[in-house]
Parts: sequence; structure tokens; C-alpha cells
Amino acid sequence: MVLRVSLGRMDTVEVDVVVVGLGPGGEHAAIKLGRAGLNVVAIEDRLVGGECPYYGCVPSKMMIAAARAVAGVHQVSQFAGTAQVQPDFAQVAQRVRDEATNDWDDTEAVERLTDSDVTFVRGRGRLDGPGRVVVGDTTYVAARGVIINTGTAPSAPPIDGLADTPYWTNRELVAVTDLPASIVVIGGGPIGCEFAQILARFNVAVTLVEAQPRLLADDEPESSAALEKALASEGVRVHTSADIASVSYADGTFTLDLGNQQLSVDKLLVATGRRLNLEGLGLETVGLDPAAEVIAVDDRLRAADQLYAVGDITGKGAFTHVSLYQADVVIREILGEEGPAADYRAVTAVTYTEPEVASVGMTEEKAREAGIDVAVATGDLGARGWLAKEEGLIKLVADREREILVGACVVGSAGGEILSMLALAVHAETPLATLKSMHFAYPTFYRAIETVLGDLQ
Repeated sequence: MVLRVSLGRMDTVEVDVVVVGLGPGGEHAAIKLGRAGLNVVAIEDRLVGGECPYYGCVPSKMMIAAARAVAGVHQVSQFAGTAQVQPDFAQVAQRVRDEATNDWDDTEAVERLTDSDVTFVRGRGRLDGPGRVVVGDTTYVAARGVIINTGTAPSAPPIDGLADTPYWTNRELVAVTDLPASIVVIGGGPIGCEFAQILARFNVAVTLVEAQPRLLADDEPESSAALEKALASEGVRVHTSADIASVSYADGTFTLDLGNQQLSVDKLLVATGRRLNLEGLGLETVGLDPAAEVIAVDDRLRAADQLYAVGDITGKGAFTHVSLYQADVVIREILGEEGPAADYRAVTAVTYTEPEVASVGMTEEKAREAGIDVAVATGDLGARGWLAKEEGLIKLVADREREILVGACVVGSAGGEILSMLALAVHAETPLATLKSMHFAYPTFYRAIETVLGDLQ
């Protein structure tokens, strides 16, 4: 039962739970709690579902699948004759609009909420003390708690002149219908690398510029080297350790000054990271620092009295699967159900380039920084038959003292799938001796894990 009290021009509504921000975790929590019989108010001022279904995971993977189909035709001559392909991005753009994003309309997502007995409110929610959220002229008072999942937005570096140009972020790129002849991608993280390869496969002249000494700076150095080699083989020009002095735009052309050279292109994609959507959220009203880089949470995702936070804003991983995982912890807390606390030892990540770059747990560097006595082994991914040599690698990071894996990476065309058994091994702390005693099917790519395990000293 919803109790509404009017105090002058401000209404006060008593409910069980308020969800502010409906990214994947917030949407998931609202639906599950609504179906559990709680009075839930879900608040979102943009699109229900967040970045992933409209500008991130879903449309980009549709574009990646199309680009892989194009690249696959070029491989025919290596094994089975001849073939030609004429890429048509217009078809991809239409599928993104019609099938992935519903033309950037969240009607179906809103209906999922209301069909789960959740009250949906379109607007910007602001905290107003413990358990209180204000939207417009209404204050919602939550008896069981408030969940924040406001997510992030694209950010841009403070490069001289950049803000005055019509550059793209991922949001603009997934909505384009016509591709440019040339583009510079600023940012060699997962988003930048994925889009660089997509565009190159559709015959765009791509230059990838990264300030760090290597691509995918948070991954293993071996992964970075393998991906840079793959991108270069497809015509992507990669500049690492690059210092962009300025960016300008005139007469339809972007010009980037790299000091020792200038780059002139038709379009510019900025993929240098994300900023948290915390401005104006009212964190100070619940005793939190509004200028903090992230919202600190405990292992039950509690940020303050009657307040939970999930997703990117917790700093535990900018991945949809982490947000959903955290939401399940919060759901159990609010419903008073038993269950494990949040555990981030085996967080997985996949960059969906070709080859894919997949990882779980700690890198070698992070493990050493944590004081672990590290054993490391790296090996080629191998071959599935003598004609299908796979350009890739597996790297295992082990704790000598405990004789378990604490991290791993796989670079290969099916890296994300091969990673699954390694993710389980890290999560379950499976003894190395147990892993070495397994049967590894022949001739699978994952069989290379057996060889690398044997090389661990």
C-alpha cells in the first residue's frame, strides 16, 4: 500500500524501496523486489536499462558481429578458394536501430517494470536524508532502503580545443548511418579498440591514439602486444605514449597536433573513459562526500544508513555483470534472505576485438603489488587441427604458497569462452594439482591450458 501525504505543494509518498537510476543493476533490483511483493518506486531521467542496451554492450556487439562476418570472408582464400565482400554499414545501422535499441526507445523496458508492479517515475532523483528521495514536487520515503545505480557518462580529456569540436563518443557512433572515410580514435581501452577494429573492417582509415605506453593498459602486457599486432595487421595505425597538444576543427576536418606530427581526419571518436553520474545527487544529505571519486560500499553494498549503491559508481568494475551481481546481494539484504557477501576475487572482463582479450582476477603486476609470491606461465593458444593455427596466448598467475590461480588471461578468437574454466578455478580456489589432473579434450583451444599449467613452477 502506498501512502501519499500532501504538505503544501510537496507530496510525501511512503514506499518500501526507492531505486534511483535504472542501469542494469537498478532495473534488475527493482523488478525482483517488485515481484517479491514490495512497494518499489524506480526513478530514471534517461533510458531504462542504462548505457549497455542502447549505447554499449548490445549495439556494439551487433556491430562487432557484422565486422567479424566481413573479416571471415577475407579468410576464405587461405583455406577454401576465393570470395569477395562489399561491406554495407547501412544494413548494420538499421539492425542496431530496429533490433538492438528500438530506435533508442525504452517503452518495453518501462513495461517490464510496471508489469512487475513497480511504480516508474521519469525524472532526476535527489537524496534528501536517510531513506528519502525527492523528484520534482514529490518526496519518496523508503522504509527498507534506497538503491543508487546512476551509472556513468562518456568523459573527455582536457585537451586544448577538444571541447569546441563536434567529436563523437560511443553514444554518437552507435547511432551513425554513414561511416566516414577516416577517423582518429582517442583512447586505447576496450571501447576504443573494439570500435577501431569495427571501423577498419568497414574500410575506414583508422588511427588509434593512446596516451599510455600500450593498449589495454589494465590488462597483461602480453595481451596488449598481441592486440596491437592484430590491429596493425588490419590497417589500424596505432600511436602509444602519445601526447595530444591540441585538437581543432574547420571545414569538416579534425586536426590533431601530436607534437612531432599532425593528423587530419573526417571524424574524431573520444573513448578515454567515463565520469560518474553523481552530480546533484545529494550525497551530502546522507553523510557522504559529493566530491568522492566513487561511492564506497561494504561487502553488502551498503553505502550509508538505508542506502545501497551498485554498478560503476562503486568502483568495483565497470561491467554489466558486476552490476547485476551486486544487485543480487542487495536484493537478498532487503528481503532478509541468506546469501554470500560480494566477492571480487574473480571479476571477469572481455574486450571483444578479434582476437578477444579475456581476463579474470589479478594481473601479474597486481598480484605482486599485493605481496603474493607469484608463479607465472605463458603459452601459445595452439591449433585446432594443423590448418587452423590460432594466434593467441594463455597466461596464468598463481600463488605459490597456496598453490592456486589468482588470475589468468586468454587472447584468442574464443577467449571469453575459454576463460570460463579459469574464472571458475580462480573463484573456487581450485588447487593447481586438481586442474593438472583434468582431462582436456583434443583438439580444443582450451587444451592449451594443460600445457601452460605444466609450465608453472
